[in-house]
Amino acid sequence: MTPKSATIAPAVHPPPVGETEPQRFDRILSRPEFIPLKAVIDHLGIDSALMNAAIITTNSYQMFLGKLGYRVVVLKQIHENDCYGRLGPQGGIRAVVPLHDAATYSTMITLVNFDSTVSTTPKSVDYYDNQLAGFKTQLMSRSGNGG
Repeated sequence: MTPKSATIAPAVHPPPVGETEPQRFDRILSRPEFIPLKAVIDHLGIDSALMNAAIITTNSYQMFLGKLGYRVVVLKQIHENDCYGRLGPQGGIRAVVPLHDAATYSTMITLVNFDSTVSTTPKSVDYYDNQLAGFKTQLMSRSGNGG
């Protein structure tokens, strides 16, 4: 007779005691899989509590940014090197957020602008839609309690 191996459930770490919703938002956003999304969000200058409220009522990246007061401008392409010369109030760009995709050998650029717009490409919008969906799933479910 061979002994049966016991199935061990993965350890689920409870959230810190007394964690607020904005703290939970920040904790989950800081996970490695959301580094690209966090890079954009960090440049918006919006409070976590406001972002948490906005994400609950949205289902897309563009809608989420709209709830935060940003208008998304979708451009056919953005040349990364050209953007750095326009950083600052006079050039209109608050932040250049490049995302290097090793799988396709391409770079997706997002620009956070001083006029409350976010300029990006269609490919970036699709990518960040998926990032936001994964983030929202973890935020709204118990899976956000792990790690």
